[in-house]
Amino acid sequence: QVQLVESGGGLVQAGGSLRLSCAASGRTFSSYAMGWFRQAPGKEREFVAAISWSGGYTYYADSVKGRCTISRDNAKNTVYLQMNSLKPEDTAVYYCAASNGGTYFDPRAYDYWGQGTQVTVSS
Repeated sequence: QVQLVESGGGLVQAGGSLRLSCAASGRTFSSYAMGWFRQAPGKEREFVAAISWSGGYTYYADSVKGRCTISRDNAKNTVYLQMNSLKPEDTAVYYCAASNGGTYFDPRAYDYWGQGTQVTVSS
């Protein structure tokens, strides 16, 4: 069992930056691949970024590539999402999730989810 708690969301102006954090409970955190997803009002949940259990591989949605960086600290049981050059279309609830394996951009591959943190980007 893994419990995930996101933090770091908020209101920011376009062009600004935010760093999201996801703290995980449980001693098996380092065995999970981790992902960030987001969901805007009236839209489906979409993939943002993912990172392998070791941190050696990272994956990004085209919409955030070059603006976001996913990282993890297995000693702290935490995964991060650094978001720069934010745009109003980045406004959404951001969720972190843990996966035992599967297609990294598919939400169905993730076994545990956090409650989400709101990111609002004003124009």
